[in-house]
Amino acid sequence: MSPGGQANASESVPAWAAWEGIMPLSEHEQRQLEQIEQELRASDPRFADAVQAADPRVHYKRRVTAAALGFLAGVGLLLAGVVIKIILIAVAGFAVMLACSLWAVTSYQRMTGITTGRVPAQARTSGMKPRAAKGRPAGNQAGSGMMVRLEERWRRRQAGGR
Repeated sequence: MSPGGQANASESVPAWAAWEGIMPLSEHEQRQLEQIEQELRASDPRFADAVQAADPRVHYKRRVTAAALGFLAGVGLLLAGVVIKIILIAVAGFAVMLACSLWAVTSYQRMTGITTGRVPAQARTSGMKPRAAKGRPAGNQAGSGMMVRLEERWRRRQAGGR
């Protein structure tokens, strides 16, 4: 979500994460997640494969591979244009190489941004503080009370008492 309140379809991070930030999983949570994934793969391998195919990292890896193949096609066009001495084909080959390399770099950045949990630059707040609603302090936006309650419930569950 951009600061103006408009959703940006190219963002790889949900709108709430851009404002709240992303917190990495603890080692215990990572082990639990891995255990759940192993149990899922053992109980329903078809569903596990479908979920893995829906992973955005797989999508971006395919894009990087396609961009690399496009880059090689551009090299071929460039060389063919030079060999047959038609400058227009050589220039087209260079343009294809440039476009595919940009596509590969942006796809790779998005792929690594997903795996590391970084928030893209356009999703960061750039120093802007949220405005307060009427009658509320600035840090107490709608929904933050719910987050505080959920965090408190989580702490009580972890401590063993409900």
